[in-house]
Amino acid sequence: FGPTVTSFVRLEPIPIPRDFVLWSFFNTMFCNPFCLGFIALIFSIKSRDRKIAQDPAAAGSYGRMAKHLNIAAFFLGIVGTIICIVVLVTYYNNLQVGS
Repeated sequence: FGPTVTSFVRLEPIPIPRDFVLWSFFNTMFCNPFCLGFIALIFSIKSRDRKIAQDPAAAGSYGRMAKHLNIAAFFLGIVGTIICIVVLVTYYNNLQVGS
């Protein structure tokens, strides 16, 4: 009888896709231009549902869409806030100079 060789094949763990629910909720409450934050929240919830249903491909797809919508909502919200502040300061300064 010869020696017995046993080999084990380790499967690589599938990375869990992110769903960005908290970021989407923040954007829904505070940075929601054109309802992008709300749409991102919907995609985040769909991503979480697909993750629970053990469908990582669909969860990753919904998660990426939520991420892109969150980036757009946050950027547009910040730019809009800065523009509003600049317009208000300019208007206030023009009122002071005109008096």
